[in-house]
Amino acid sequence: MPDGRTQVPVNRRRFLTGSALLASGAVAAPLLASCDAGSGGSGSDNGKTTLTVMYASNELTKEHIAAFESRNPDIKIQLIENDEARLNAMLASGKPPDFVRGAAVGSANNNARGLAADLDPYLDKSTVLKKDDLLPVNDNWRWDGKRIGAGPYYGITKDWSQDATLWYNKALFAQAKVPELSTTEPVTYDQLLDIARRLAVQKDGKTVTYGLGIEWQWGLSGPLFSMVLSQGGRIYNDDLTETDLTTAEAKRALQWLVDLAQSGAAPSSLNPLPDGADLSTFMAGRMAVTQDGYWYGGNFIKAPADLQANIRMAPAPVMGNKRVSPCYAGQGAWIPAKSKNKDAAWKLMEYFMAGPPAEERATSGWGLPALKSLLPKLPQEQPYQKEAYLTAQAELAYNVPMPDSPYVTTANWISTLNEYVDQAVRKTITVDVAAQKVTDDVNKLLKQGKDRIG
Repeated sequence: MPDGRTQVPVNRRRFLTGSALLASGAVAAPLLASCDAGSGGSGSDNGKTTLTVMYASNELTKEHIAAFESRNPDIKIQLIENDEARLNAMLASGKPPDFVRGAAVGSANNNARGLAADLDPYLDKSTVLKKDDLLPVNDNWRWDGKRIGAGPYYGITKDWSQDATLWYNKALFAQAKVPELSTTEPVTYDQLLDIARRLAVQKDGKTVTYGLGIEWQWGLSGPLFSMVLSQGGRIYNDDLTETDLTTAEAKRALQWLVDLAQSGAAPSSLNPLPDGADLSTFMAGRMAVTQDGYWYGGNFIKAPADLQANIRMAPAPVMGNKRVSPCYAGQGAWIPAKSKNKDAAWKLMEYFMAGPPAEERATSGWGLPALKSLLPKLPQEQPYQKEAYLTAQAELAYNVPMPDSPYVTTANWISTLNEYVDQAVRKTITVDVAAQKVTDDVNKLLKQGKDRIG
């Protein structure tokens, strides 16, 4: 998911099919050793260290690079536009970039294969990036050889959001005479489905105003995992080699997704949005609630005053007794283990994750910062920004790492869920059958991944 502020904003969460490609390719097939790796590895230019960086140019901008080089006259940055296929080839050639864009959620695959450098020695010495200043979203980068959330850090997040939270339009609630959502207390998913049905408006058999959007076309794994975790359920076994979606918790979550799609109250595989995202429909006043993280508020900075006056952010819904508010990605950066310029790459890490670019991102409202010290810089000028700030702060207490196995990827999960949930939605199979088929298919992928990685 490109989540730079100058990118078309609606693309932000497309990490679900984008950032997982490197890991997906690694599980599905060997690295592309026969491809042309292009430029990479260490180099020098008139005595300068050439730092090869693979990142999105709308996030690590020309201005950022110029400022960094000015501060570090002995380092020259060679920027390569983010490209998973090229990265695979460079890794296979033994000449990787020195600094790479990537998501925290899904990083277990890289870490288990030894592709990423252990950053703890740098963190322990840094006066800029400190472990006690890292928000828990960074725990998704940690790997102790068996699971995420413990052990060394293998990357740092630049910005993130708790993606199960809800944004809603008060005016549409008032129009339908439905009580507004609380900005402090979560609704249940069952309540949310009922609210969505009441808010939806249909004309001539078509939905003209949606009650809810869950960014269906971006993938269902994030919402599903969140629902299961909220019930105290699990996605993987202890060694991350098997999944079971035939549990009561998983089948309840699958049933909810099917019920939502069949209600017609939300975009789904039955009635997908033409542009593949909620934003334009929500901005046009044709969607009452959208499940998107804090970053979504950046879209409203230049919205008409009447829309700004009616926008609010609510906590992540719950399906069980446990409040969870996870991040589905957490874009950031990692340093390849075979980089020849780790020290220079770490200087860029400090600058980009804790220096002026990080402050700039925080004040923009396009996502939460990954550092506790930058949270006060989030925008609070507009009423919706003030309330969203308070909601987001409260949600931090419920942030939990997303389940992540090194043997399967987000992209694998999305394609499998899309196939069988859609069949259940269209009533060609039951939810029970869908649960079993997802379980069987993902377990095959987990075995393949385990066999390859060892």
